[in-house]
Amino acid sequence: MNDCGLCERGLEHGYLCPGCTRATTQRLDRMPKLWTALAAFLAPGSSTSPQYGRTRPSEAPLPAREDVLSLRAAGGIAGVLEDWRSAMQADRGWGTPAAPADVGRRVVVAARALSINIEWIASSWPLAGEMAVEVRGLEADVLTIVDPEDPEDRKRQHGTRIGYCVAQFEGGDVCGAVLRSYPGEATLKCRWCATEYGPADYLLLKQLQPAVPA
Repeated sequence: MNDCGLCERGLEHGYLCPGCTRATTQRLDRMPKLWTALAAFLAPGSSTSPQYGRTRPSEAPLPAREDVLSLRAAGGIAGVLEDWRSAMQADRGWGTPAAPADVGRRVVVAARALSINIEWIASSWPLAGEMAVEVRGLEADVLTIVDPEDPEDRKRQHGTRIGYCVAQFEGGDVCGAVLRSYPGEATLKCRWCATEYGPADYLLLKQLQPAVPA
């Protein structure tokens, strides 16, 4: 039995749960649009988002934003996606993929290659979780520029990990999704099965947590 490499929910088989498989596919499909959207933020001062990648405080300001340039360059979005595509094809025994000359086209081709192979990736590739995490992080890097998130919203979104949901379904299967505590919420609510846990349930919830191998 594995845990989903993205949401950490328990799985009977495979490396990504159906929900995270869909979410990763959607992120891959959005990558070309996100790469294009970054072009509007190339000019310095177009946003106050934090810098992406290395900074050079001793140098004169660049004529364009370095964080945006890094993401739109060959080693940015395109490079990350192409690295994962190459690793996937190598593990499937396929040849080394060819890369188009145009960076925007490289993003389209690499994202599409991963997307159309997502079922194999989710079910059979041990690196699926690492890939999904990096794709999610790549999307987050772009969104901090094109659609910056309020810091308080970020806290509410990620929350604090508490443990695993112990709700039992018909047939005896246990949910197993990761439970998180969010600011301002009086109860714990499983984002997967919607089971709620109040203060009176906390001791039992702790007692029913699965043992962690030494």
